Amino acid sequence: MRHRLIVPTAAAACLLLAVPASAADATPGAPGIGDSYYPGYGNGGYDVSHYDLRLKYQPATDRLEGTATVLATATQDLSRFNLDFALEVSEVLVGGRKAAFAAKGDHELEITPAAPLDSGRPFTVVVRYGGTPSAVKVGGFTSWLRTRDGGVAANEPEAAWWWFPSNDHPLDKATYDVSVAVPDGTQAISNGRLVSTTSRLGWTRYSWRSGKPQATYLATLAVGRFDITTDTTENGLPVLNAYSKNLGDSAGAAKASVERSAEVADWLSGVFGPYPFDALGGYVPDVPTSYALETQTRPFYSPRQFASGSNVSVVVHELAHQWYGDSVSLKDWRDIWVNEGFARYAQWLWSEKEGEGTAQELADYTYAQHPAEDAFWTVKPGDPGPDNQFHAAVYDRGAIALQALRNTVGDDDFFRILKKWPTDRAYGNASVRDFEAFAEKVSGKPLGELFDTWLFTASKPGAPAARAAGIGTGADADADADADVDTDADADAGDGAGVTVARPKSWKAIHATDTVHGRADR
Repeated sequence: MRHRLIVPTAAAACLLLAVPASAADATPGAPGIGDSYYPGYGNGGYDVSHYDLRLKYQPATDRLEGTATVLATATQDLSRFNLDFALEVSEVLVGGRKAAFAAKGDHELEITPAAPLDSGRPFTVVVRYGGTPSAVKVGGFTSWLRTRDGGVAANEPEAAWWWFPSNDHPLDKATYDVSVAVPDGTQAISNGRLVSTTSRLGWTRYSWRSGKPQATYLATLAVGRFDITTDTTENGLPVLNAYSKNLGDSAGAAKASVERSAEVADWLSGVFGPYPFDALGGYVPDVPTSYALETQTRPFYSPRQFASGSNVSVVVHELAHQWYGDSVSLKDWRDIWVNEGFARYAQWLWSEKEGEGTAQELADYTYAQHPAEDAFWTVKPGDPGPDNQFHAAVYDRGAIALQALRNTVGDDDFFRILKKWPTDRAYGNASVRDFEAFAEKVSGKPLGELFDTWLFTASKPGAPAARAAGIGTGADADADADADVDTDADADAGDGAGVTVARPKSWKAIHATDTVHGRADR
């Protein structure tokens, strides 16, 4: 078959030359960022620098309306791109021009701009939307928590879909302005600093600013009726705490705990280095959940955390995340240990400071408590799998790994590591293996075997490995008479068999926080 050669006219040739070279090469951005546990979360092809959210919320109907302005830069020649979002969208503009859009799957907003976007080019996306967040289910659940007087967005690893369109993965951090109008007499709580409050025609608008990079799951919104306390630390850091007016008998315990946030943050600054953000606080809304979450600068606490009395340990846990998890965030959700192992170990260090059990005693007790056949040891904290991401082993075995590291490198290098890591990696992302390499660099010691043993082996480390890391060697039947004693010895030969291990005083308080990151739907 013969093909006819067509020679373009001069005018047509000029038109072809006028088309940007990248337009023909532009391709869609990936509908996932490549996470090993959640491949559909986040998106490829661009990087967000800022979210500006202007919202209006009616508690009586749970109706949320908003305009999100997203500032981003293309990282490839983009023909189209996705945002993660689950509410109904009415209009999308890219660069001030109307863009085509369509809902794809259960949380993808696919956007096709009027013209392709060149790699390296900054661009602006405006999304107008509305809906009833609590009525929107993704995978059978909603991360929007309805309350008697409003609603709350706080969950992990996903929460943003129900209240703003985003590139929903910790790899793409951004700064935030969140402005929310609510009926007079109702408050809107979010991250960072409260920069203004204005009232008009029965509505009050609260405007919040987070000026440091923040992962999408760490962005929070709570609307309701709150008792709010404010203060300023000695170095001028604004402190704002909020408590639902519906907490009932738990109100006192909640306040007695969260009001110590400034004290806890000051102490943690001595362990982890300077506090990394420009605001501090916490909030306790009227929700039926039992978990807490390290929402940046202003952690979320469920009332149940305080049902049995004050619980400063959970405050220690969530504030420790401001360094480990918020400032330095995971690269991939399999790296959850770089968040949770350190937050749990901070609780152990607080116990040590309070004279209620040293970190060594807590590590020894944890090791002895779980016999070799316990499924606890089958979970690898360094890569637990999506179904075990918030398993107790990630926290407790993860903290044992840190005590093993402390014993191996010595206190001087260990605490140098704890301080240098958040400073050197501030506002970035890192993996478990990144931390291993960092610890080796600071200590000058090879640590691969230690990390493999305590974080990546699906069985209980035996007596030789435990002794080498100084774990289990502190077990003492003649424990402090004031301590609770667990008389259930580990029955596995060579793993603490026959040893009665003293249970540290802080054990119950620490493990009252075991549900801190249990997802709302699980």
